[in-house]
Amino acid sequence: MSNTLLSSTGDYRYLPGGFQYSAAVCAAEGFAIERARFRQPVALAEGFARIRAHLDAMGRPLAALCACELRSPEPMDEAAFVAFNRAYVEPLAAWGIFRNDANPVARCNLVPACDAPAQPAFYAFSYTVPAEAPQPRTDFVTSGAAECPDRPGYRDNIVRLGETTPDALADKLRFALGDLESRFAAMGLRWSDVADTRLYTVHDLHHLMHAELAKRGALAGGLGWHWVRPPVQDLEIEIDARTVSRELLLPG
Repeated sequence: MSNTLLSSTGDYRYLPGGFQYSAAVCAAEGFAIERARFRQPVALAEGFARIRAHLDAMGRPLAALCACELRSPEPMDEAAFVAFNRAYVEPLAAWGIFRNDANPVARCNLVPACDAPAQPAFYAFSYTVPAEAPQPRTDFVTSGAAECPDRPGYRDNIVRLGETTPDALADKLRFALGDLESRFAAMGLRWSDVADTRLYTVHDLHHLMHAELAKRGALAGGLGWHWVRPPVQDLEIEIDARTVSRELLLPG
């Protein structure tokens, strides 16, 4: 994992990304990752407060927060997305996690196709805990990978911009999967290490299940398909992967 950096106070390693999130996180030796999902999305400010209380109750430092899952009201243009991200990282900076425009916390942010929240909200979050026993596999969480490079200038780099034919969607999914697999390589992981793959799109991708997912070994743990849109306008597909040791359901 020579491409990852150690969060010395959070007990995980991370693959650097943009200021808004890292590309992926994996538990440090002797630690595991737990995921907690709210029964209903919780508004951003309340979500941060609930996360703080949960980590306090678990006896974990704030720096143990390693991944966030958000839901937003509607897709944003790039300027609005950057503005949102600048506001999002402020609590992380106050917690001492976000420093020098570097963010170790992984993230996905999706827009539900129905029943979208009125304001940005937390859907779930993940954090590190001491492992109860030696881990046969490393716990990890990736950020969402879409059909363009994760860097400024999204619209100029979207694969087959504006196209949603079956052939175009196949090209988009291949690009997103390639991005995800590059993160696996950087962390020393393979599809066989993945327990949970999640696909985010409103488009019908059944025609790609075998050729693009099953053949890669991406469906061994099943596929969680969320009927949502990516957070940036003109993006159609997002996908991520994870393996966590424990999952909790918290009140909404």
